Amino acid sequence: MTTRLTVAILGPGGIGGLLAALLSRAGHRVICLARAGTADTLRTNGIRVRSGQFGDFGAGVEADTELREPVDACVITVKHTALDAALGRVPAGALGDALVIPLLNGVEHPAVLRARYRPDRVAPAVIRVESTRVAPGEIEHGSPFTEIDLAGDEVPRPLLDTLATALTAAGPVTRVVGDETAALWAKMAFLAPFALLTTRYGLPLGEARTRHRDELQALVAETAAVSRACGAPTDPAQALARYDSFPPATKSSMQRDAGAGRPLELDAIGGALLRAADRHGVPAPVTARLVGELRAAGH
Repeated sequence: MTTRLTVAILGPGGIGGLLAALLSRAGHRVICLARAGTADTLRTNGIRVRSGQFGDFGAGVEADTELREPVDACVITVKHTALDAALGRVPAGALGDALVIPLLNGVEHPAVLRARYRPDRVAPAVIRVESTRVAPGEIEHGSPFTEIDLAGDEVPRPLLDTLATALTAAGPVTRVVGDETAALWAKMAFLAPFALLTTRYGLPLGEARTRHRDELQALVAETAAVSRACGAPTDPAQALARYDSFPPATKSSMQRDAGAGRPLELDAIGGALLRAADRHGVPAPVTARLVGELRAAGH
């Protein structure tokens, strides 16, 4: 039988709301941390999920504006642009020995979290899912899969295994991987070219990969070279094949944020990639140009 956990969810949006509802439905205690209005709504109405994979269901959760008691784990699902402000809802003293599981884009956030919380409890993870918050407590899960890779080089393995077991039993297929650098860069190597190209030209992936093929190939090659230099080999040909397999209308989350006038995770993705390239002396001229053009456009 899966151990009953108490899990805080910082940022109950598309991903956080889905995980909160699934964990609650599986019998775990869930505390969502959010702004006062959202917290009130979640306390009153719970979370409703519409999902082809998991069915349509509702789940009750607790909610607050700040963590006030010990938990087993705190899952961080805010955007990188909101991270600093959101962490104010999770005082280190209240968190104690809990696992901290950031599901953020980019590769630099683990160091930020380890400077604030117990370094040996920060367990970076990546998630593959398409899930959207259409209103507070209303989640639409569109992908036919929900998969999590859970890492944490310094975290005791039994803690990771316990959480992975609970998540898998709740729905998301979760595996513990042995190299957090490889896990984070595997996502970065896929995400950065996709996000930068589609956002720069305002095109869905199908048009972007056709009309700007040379730039896509250059972005993939540059990102793979930086990833290799950071100790996480990636396969450029495999990345291109993945892009070609996606439906033509696919948009990156960065592109959707740009269209909605929301802050972009440009620094967490493009900026972090260029900083890593500079540290290792890896040329990345196409990446630098696209990031510069996006910044010049006010992003």
